[in-house]
Amino acid sequence: MASLYHLAPPSPPDGNAAPPARQQGCVLAKVSNFNDLRRDIGVGPMRRLMQLLVGRVVEAVPGAAVELAARDVIAVDFATARPDALAHVVGLCRSACATLIQIEDFSCLPKMVASGAVAPVGGDSTLLVERAEAALADAEQAMAAPRASLPGGVEERVVAEVDGALDRGEMVLHYQPKVHIRRQAIDCVEALVRWQHPERGLVPPGDFIPATERAQRMERLTLWTIAQAITDQRTLRAQGHDLRIFINMSGHLLADAEFVRLACAAITAAPDARLGFEVTETSVIRDPDGAIAHLREFDRIGVRISIDDYGAGLSSLAYLKQLPACELKIDKLFVTQLTSSNRDPLIVRSTIDLAHALDMEVVAEGVETQAALALLSVMGCDMAQGYFISPPLAPAPLAAFLAAEQHHQATQDVRGSFTRRAAGWKRG
Repeated sequence: MASLYHLAPPSPPDGNAAPPARQQGCVLAKVSNFNDLRRDIGVGPMRRLMQLLVGRVVEAVPGAAVELAARDVIAVDFATARPDALAHVVGLCRSACATLIQIEDFSCLPKMVASGAVAPVGGDSTLLVERAEAALADAEQAMAAPRASLPGGVEERVVAEVDGALDRGEMVLHYQPKVHIRRQAIDCVEALVRWQHPERGLVPPGDFIPATERAQRMERLTLWTIAQAITDQRTLRAQGHDLRIFINMSGHLLADAEFVRLACAAITAAPDARLGFEVTETSVIRDPDGAIAHLREFDRIGVRISIDDYGAGLSSLAYLKQLPACELKIDKLFVTQLTSSNRDPLIVRSTIDLAHALDMEVVAEGVETQAALALLSVMGCDMAQGYFISPPLAPAPLAAFLAAEQHHQATQDVRGSFTRRAAGWKRG
């Protein structure tokens, strides 16, 4: 399914028809089962699969500029006078990727969702890309909506189970610290929802969060998270640990005025609360005016805004400069390969410089090695988050971790061991 945005003016009535004007177009084709395929075949084969898909699209749409715009998104830029060019190119992209692909010993069938936008040649190319991103988001939502609305569907059953777990008090929060690299201090943590099932044990969030988000039913769980985070924060503060807690915000909630009202009421009712919200740029692009207005409302009451997963999607500087954000999180896709890639250090360094120029602190997530932490330190990254520092912890183990100052072992002497590697990205 595709949602198509046309920026071109309407054609004149029949009888006075002028020759079709040339239009420029941008189609974005996303592999919707990217994560599932990567888990099955591995990171390296998945990269090769995406390059093969790019080659197929190049053959299917001759004359177009085709590139891998993100790890799971192919961008197709074209110019044509064909009246149905947008729908035609979308169809070609989907058809090109609709057959099995053999990668090593695996047979893979990518699931593709594609959409885009067209505009008169010579128009604003940035606006064109933003419209294409919005169309792709609409197409993804349209694909998910029928499944969420089916009575007895998977998403609705999961939502009912989550509601029941909240009623029974089975949901808990774990917290993953963010360590300030230069000060070797932990001032904030990220709250992560866990389901402590009486029979199944600790249910991972991947088993219930994605389905709840697809059903656009995250309101109750998020409001519960805000209230529980405030309670846990007070307990930790009484033990001598005053931490700001960051909470993940689902995209559809940013456009929900009633949710924003309820969230603001819960936060202002607790004057001692120190919270932050982590949001992705994709969630802003869906409804930029409403999302930015609501984020400014949160900022007004003291909630700090963090831009999550930066670099994983199609980042837009046009929106980045408008957001009332104090923090930018570099996606772990770039951090986990920081010491084994030639390009990732350059991307990370330029992102750090950009964020600092916009008066934002930078958090690198997915830090799993001493070497990665050392390189981030010499790059000037402000904070690090990942299993090398600490896994997500329940409140009691978190308090013990902080009291023992265990993070010092991870952050001590991070600069000295990695100066030679730093020279590689400093050149030029």
